[in-house]
Amino acid sequence: HVADLPITQAALGDAVGLSAVHVNRTLQALRGDGLIATSGTKLRALDWPGLVRAGDFDPTYLHQKDPEVAF
Repeated sequence: HVADLPITQAALGDAVGLSAVHVNRTLQALRGDGLIATSGTKLRALDWPGLVRAGDFDPTYLHQKDPEVAF
């Protein structure tokens, strides 16, 4: 899992409503926990299940229970 993110931490923060300092600290924490690695504009997920847990991600939110309602 590798993503090319040609964006500054300040621009990323602006896009998600966070300060550049918060983005930087969050990335440092994720690196420190061994969940991601960064190099230049590349971000590599080192521990996908760990990232899912850290983000409290629930993939079922993408699935509608009633297909008649999903339009």
